[in-house]
Amino acid sequence: MQNPSKLCLASGSAQPAMSGLQCWADLPDGPLHSILALSGSFRDLLAFAATCRTWRAAFSSYPSKSTFCAKFPPLLIQFNARVKAPDLPSNNGRHELRTCKVIDLTNKNVALRCQIPQEIYQKMHFAGISYGQLICCRGGHCLVVDVFSGAEVSPPCLPFSGNFAGEFYYSGTLTAPLTSPNSHLLVSTETSLFDWPVGSDSWSEVQLSDARIEQIVEFNGQFIAMDDSYKIYSLQLSPQLGLQEITTEWVGDLAPSSYSKPWLVVCGDRLLMVTCFSTMCPGSSSLVCIPHRLDMSTNPHRWVEVTQLDNWALFVGGDVRSRPFSCLRPERWGGRSKWLYYASRHSFTVHGVGDERDPSAGPDIEYERRWSRKLLPLWVYPSMFYSDGQ
Repeated sequence: MQNPSKLCLASGSAQPAMSGLQCWADLPDGPLHSILALSGSFRDLLAFAATCRTWRAAFSSYPSKSTFCAKFPPLLIQFNARVKAPDLPSNNGRHELRTCKVIDLTNKNVALRCQIPQEIYQKMHFAGISYGQLICCRGGHCLVVDVFSGAEVSPPCLPFSGNFAGEFYYSGTLTAPLTSPNSHLLVSTETSLFDWPVGSDSWSEVQLSDARIEQIVEFNGQFIAMDDSYKIYSLQLSPQLGLQEITTEWVGDLAPSSYSKPWLVVCGDRLLMVTCFSTMCPGSSSLVCIPHRLDMSTNPHRWVEVTQLDNWALFVGGDVRSRPFSCLRPERWGGRSKWLYYASRHSFTVHGVGDERDPSAGPDIEYERRWSRKLLPLWVYPSMFYSDGQ
């Protein structure tokens, strides 16, 4: 493709409506934003933003970049898969970089890559992925790294008491993009939930008695946390950090367990808890994925089984702390509704959700969710999707 900034109108052409327009680089934001709205893949957006300075500025000012999260599937990063690429210097010159494979479901035949500091892969412990940022910790020190740009943020050291022997991080999440004025970083350990207002000098702490916070999602304007016993809480950030348990009851026989490791996922106007487990038959096995939605019209709230996922697809990674995603009308990019896309070690596998027939039915079903200190394949939307109008 030619550089659009060089595709200028001929000087002798009679174009009265475009008399002040000298070349494609001079297009105003209105037409450029219309072009952006027609983008069909993440690669299209990258090409648009890389065209010239004017187009990059138009992308930055696009008022609804977050709509691409509903339009496109997330990208799959395979940290264990190396791809051929020339040696590139680090953005800040302080790190040796590890080049990892990236799969875009809208165009699986095009090779993409990302680069992360080698020391993160080798030395630090994975805590979570949020708003395109990889969150890793070790020895009380946390590092927030943009998966695609390499930009880093280093919070103050966590206010741990005692030593760091046997430390483990059960979740790490941002409450908003790093560039947002009220963004917070939340990190959960064995005994505490820590809160760092981004840019501040200190953390707040809530000590946990008999539960570990494993997942935090934003739903209908409030933050919902889930512990390892699958109790849920309303998370309060101000005027001080706090957790308030939300009383719920389970409808049905298949309650979640530590074996199934369910996860919370926001699916439009529904908050779902999705549980997956294998069923064994002579000579074969199949994976059953059953979502329950939180019915907040009752007191206590109830988890009610959902048999049909309608026009949604779900995306989940192999690590319990990897953030799950939902995507509306995946047929637009060649996907399929009512499927769960699981980030496996070699690529991805798909499974039916609810009453949907399992497309992977057979003896070799791949599905496992576990805790790992190393980075396992996961789904992510780039941070560039979360900076609306900035």
